[in-house]
Amino acid sequence: SVPDQEKLISLEQAESFLKKHQSIVVKPADNEQGRGISVDIRTLEELKKALDWAKGYASEILLESYHPGQDLRVVVIQGEVVAASIRKIPQIVGDGQHSVKELLNYYNRRRLAATQGESSVPLDEETQRCLKRQALHLDSVLAKGQLVDLRKTANLHTGGTLHDVTKSLQAHLKKVSLKAAEILEIPVVGLDLMIKDPSQEDYVLIEANERVGLANHAPQPTAEKFIDFLFPQTIFKNKQGFRENHEETDY
Repeated sequence: SVPDQEKLISLEQAESFLKKHQSIVVKPADNEQGRGISVDIRTLEELKKALDWAKGYASEILLESYHPGQDLRVVVIQGEVVAASIRKIPQIVGDGQHSVKELLNYYNRRRLAATQGESSVPLDEETQRCLKRQALHLDSVLAKGQLVDLRKTANLHTGGTLHDVTKSLQAHLKKVSLKAAEILEIPVVGLDLMIKDPSQEDYVLIEANERVGLANHAPQPTAEKFIDFLFPQTIFKNKQGFRENHEETDY
């Protein structure tokens, strides 16, 4: 199951696509780390800005139907589901005293510290659009307990967080992920699915990433499986196998 999708040809075509689906995603056809992607576009004004922003990252633009839910990343290495994580969008909670900008800066300091400088929310078109959608701006002081979405994309590099669900991943979602990796012929791939819950079968496959961040899925053995894929001759099934190999080979 995949979103309805079209390559951008003209503004008129994009308007027609938006009218058909009411809410869409605009994204560069070839990019990474969530750059240039606008999610849950509903108006013509938002559409024009999203198209202009995406064109700054790629010459070919994709239009997709928007599917709400949880963002699931499944890592498949050589025909095996090695890790699965729910990626959550960046959010801040008001305290009745500090502005959006102050809370955003605090959020970014924590994310940068937790990810060795990899993750933070950029003050780009998507962040500004999400704040405007909620009738907010950077100087707005949030009420105590008020929850605010900073952006609709959950990529780690734009401030999202990862929550491991490998053990609770539904069997059908594993099967779908393995089939997608097989069809795409990508031996090491991160597959993104929009789902209702990792324990349920419902899904829409929205993306395949062949430059998946393996280290982000610790403690799952993504690095180990990747090394085994690159150097299968170094895999030893047991200690006895190691001794037999060692006795027969000059090092």
